[in-house]
Amino acid sequence: MQINLLKKGYRNNESIYKDFIENNVNFSKEYFSEDIVYFEEIPDFPIYTPNNKVKFIEAVEILKESKLMNKDRDIHLDGTFWHSFLITQKRDYIVESYPQVLTNKKDFYNIVFKNFDWENYIYKFLLASEYIYDFNLPSKKEESRYIEIIYDNLDLFNYLIKYNLFRNNTFIMNILTIVDEEDLSGLLKAKIKDRPDLGSDERYGRRVVYELNKNYPSVMYPLLPKDELRNEIKKALRKYI
Repeated sequence: MQINLLKKGYRNNESIYKDFIENNVNFSKEYFSEDIVYFEEIPDFPIYTPNNKVKFIEAVEILKESKLMNKDRDIHLDGTFWHSFLITQKRDYIVESYPQVLTNKKDFYNIVFKNFDWENYIYKFLLASEYIYDFNLPSKKEESRYIEIIYDNLDLFNYLIKYNLFRNNTFIMNILTIVDEEDLSGLLKAKIKDRPDLGSDERYGRRVVYELNKNYPSVMYPLLPKDELRNEIKKALRKYI
């Protein structure tokens, strides 16, 4: 499969949305560059799954089983590639699954052309599938269990992947394991009360990540064994409980 990449600044090009609506996107358009990426076929998968655990798990499992995991990380984590791929290869699927993109430009930019960072669902799926793929879990059942753990702790996962420092598969998988073993999910999602100095919507999970980030590199968290990391998480929590 050949993907022509969009030119720099494409998100500000008004013609793309008009052509997408009219099913008139093609590689001869002025908003495509001459840069080309060659890729194996990628199956249809849910690209936007707010508050939908089933679809989230489906997306991660499809990407984990695809040949993407064997590809150059600079390609499969590149937003320009994904935006180019979606509007040229997945239009029919997108229109069928998310018809609102044809009538609401804001929805198009939120679902199809979302900035490729921790807020983008495809970005989350890719990192989740990559971490699980690289962690060499013993069975498909365990892989599925960890996808559920990620979804059930998605706020914490989001906080972690915002920081380059923490985008380490062993570190993140160890944190998720600790949260599961210690049954911390509910607490980490909870609001911190009676701390006006922290703001009106601070969560315990967010503050734990804040503490870990603040103390690095004095403490090299990504290199800690799991039990030492467990103690550091509990230490961070004690500052707010």
